[in-house]
Amino acid sequence: MAVRAAVLPAVDAPLEITGIELAEPGPGRVRVRLAAAGVCHSDLSLSNGTMRLPVPAVLGHEGAGTVVSVGEGVTRVAPGDGVVLNWAPSCGACPACARGEVWLCADALSGAAAVHARRADDGTGLHPGLNVAAFAEETVVPASCVLPAPEGVPLTDAALLGCAVLTGYGAVHHSARVQPGETVAVFGVGGVGLAALQSARIAGASRIVAVDVSPAKEELAVAAGATDFLLASDTTPREIRALTGKEGVDVAVECVGRGATIRAAWESTRRGGRTTVVGIGGKDQQVTFNALEIFHWGRTLAGCVYGNSDPARDLPVLGEHIRAGRLDLGALVTERIALDGIPAAFENMLAGKGGRALVVF
Repeated sequence: MAVRAAVLPAVDAPLEITGIELAEPGPGRVRVRLAAAGVCHSDLSLSNGTMRLPVPAVLGHEGAGTVVSVGEGVTRVAPGDGVVLNWAPSCGACPACARGEVWLCADALSGAAAVHARRADDGTGLHPGLNVAAFAEETVVPASCVLPAPEGVPLTDAALLGCAVLTGYGAVHHSARVQPGETVAVFGVGGVGLAALQSARIAGASRIVAVDVSPAKEELAVAAGATDFLLASDTTPREIRALTGKEGVDVAVECVGRGATIRAAWESTRRGGRTTVVGIGGKDQQVTFNALEIFHWGRTLAGCVYGNSDPARDLPVLGEHIRAGRLDLGALVTERIALDGIPAAFENMLAGKGGRALVVF
């Protein structure tokens, strides 16, 4: 029986909402009925070619749902279990995994090369965008791509744990390692930025500055924990220094992926501070530094992949924060949509509008 899905037929082509046929799960695979899927900027980056993976593909990588059936040898989950999809499963054998850096696994996206499903109308083979193909009513994934959903968390909310929250939380706690009393600036108040703001509050930051191009984001940012909100401009670093005793923040987290924003985050960080880049930019986005400023400022500039997170380790921790009321997943969602609302959600992201759009099945 066909299920509906959002298919990217080619790079830069419009998404098509169409029926797809999924095979029953073979050995080591799991079939999941989606409850919800978040619309992430990475999906947009796949659709426009900023990130290169095989097409045609079913997009979507941030989701949660219920196990429908499992293939031979699967013991970690059973039919009826609530699960969060993990788009970047670690192989456990490459050098990065051996070092414990599972977020850098060399084989994490190898599953994207496989044929995942077929179009119901013409039989065309479809790849799973970022491994899990969450923009569909159902999906079939390797068992390594599912993790038990935290107890007591609705699956429609748990979908956000699969990318936005793991990334934003990890950027603050694992990459930047924000300490109680430190000051933090978050550039970009989308889904990941809102998660980073909440995470900075959880970490005990004394001042949390949110920066965005849209004044409409101020209310969202303050609700997430921002103590200050600034409209992005050429003077943003100067304004942040004025808020922090002319020093700059201890930590800046960049969630946009633009060269100019990365540079602004760097300039907003105090001498000896840390700048963490979460946003995924294109190859044309260049950032330049001169040798003297690198020496003089003594700052650390670090990339951050998937929040430097280990989902198996971090999901239970996030579950505790949610149950204790410290982390509000619902506050990240600004729009609940159907599958056919994804193209409009992409346009909103390009325009800098809203937080996280959530496809609810």
